[in-house]
Amino acid sequence: MNGTSDTTFAPDEYLNRAMLATILYRLSGEPAATGEGKTFMDVAPDTWYTSAVAWVSANGIVSGVGDGKFAPTQAITREELATMLYRYAKYSKLDTSAKGDLSKFADGDQIAAWASDAMAWAVGAGLISGKIANVIDPTGTATRAEVATILMRFTELTK
Repeated sequence: MNGTSDTTFAPDEYLNRAMLATILYRLSGEPAATGEGKTFMDVAPDTWYTSAVAWVSANGIVSGVGDGKFAPTQAITREELATMLYRYAKYSKLDTSAKGDLSKFADGDQIAAWASDAMAWAVGAGLISGKIANVIDPTGTATRAEVATILMRFTELTK
């Protein structure tokens, strides 16, 4: 995970979808995209994240936000983060059997159906916990500092 410049990390800024795609792409060694990934109309062919988005799409880690779009500059939500990490863990053949109890969170019923397995795994694996007390905030955005912490925990799963 790089900074937002040569001298700034910007821990309190929100991480966007392109940044997470790039992080996972780099974590995998920046392989060439192969396969039948989606081409997204809002991802130009010459951006700093083009190859990363192509790779995560080709490997089933992302499917976009609908209408042929990826929304690269959209701040990532906690449930999107959990879903991308869950799919990346499956791609990497990591154990994804851990399942946390989402009902212990006051807003656990607000987790989207498409993200519930991923959120349960992220909680069970110790990657994501409540933001405050018993609130998981599934549709809340994640800061770069929060994602750095979650990624540090995630890399421990790979050892």
